Amino acid sequence: MEQDVTVKRTITRYEGGRFSLKADDVVTEVPLTVKVNREEFATMVCTPTYMEELVIGFLASEGLIRTAEEIRRLSLDASRGFADVELQGQQYAGKDWHQKRFIASCCGKSRQFYFHNDARTAKTIVSRDTITAEQCIRLMRELQQSSVDFHKTGGLHNAALCSPDGVLLIRSDIGRHNAIDKIYGSCLQQRMSMKGKLLAVSGRISSEILLKAAKLGVGLLLSKSAPTELALKLAEDLGITVAGFIRGDSFNVYTYPERIVAGEGSL
Repeated sequence: MEQDVTVKRTITRYEGGRFSLKADDVVTEVPLTVKVNREEFATMVCTPTYMEELVIGFLASEGLIRTAEEIRRLSLDASRGFADVELQGQQYAGKDWHQKRFIASCCGKSRQFYFHNDARTAKTIVSRDTITAEQCIRLMRELQQSSVDFHKTGGLHNAALCSPDGVLLIRSDIGRHNAIDKIYGSCLQQRMSMKGKLLAVSGRISSEILLKAAKLGVGLLLSKSAPTELALKLAEDLGITVAGFIRGDSFNVYTYPERIVAGEGSL
């Protein structure tokens, strides 16, 4: 059973020249320590929803698994903040290897990854499918309108897996990366193909978010906010279209603009 993501607190509100007491919704966050094959791997701070999806997506993003079937056992104790994972086989090399810095170049490009697992798991996108500009605007509007807990608290980030025709899956978390990992975990559980899919996020596109999208295997990343320079360099190397500042009826396309067209398209 998923926990509520908000709690009520009495706050002092200043408005119209006066102070008053009122009840306000405040978003919750909890630590979650993930153990892999009895070894502590990482501790995340997250919103306590869809935590099994979060663990599965996180392990896939870190390169420990490729499919949900590679997990022999996953035991989640949300009240204590622990997830115990036992993997099939001997593929786990230990957290020190996964956190080791790694920089590589490929075919004359300056593909720079921070860790070994990024180089192993980030996918290069070669799709030539397209989507219309109006579909991009409509998807971002749908994401924002569906973000109920954000409107209550203002303290969550949202991510959505989409097709050109609409939002398929929305997840929220205090961390943008966590929200994407929850989507990744759900897709692995459902064995969902990423063909024809794209990702929309509510916040800034950092290099970490760009790499999460690459690991998920989507070729188009939408946001209402800005990207960073490193994120765009990685997007150029990995073949990902980045569109930001999607607000009202306008937006910026930073990489691979040929995937977004004015007329009809199909991703």
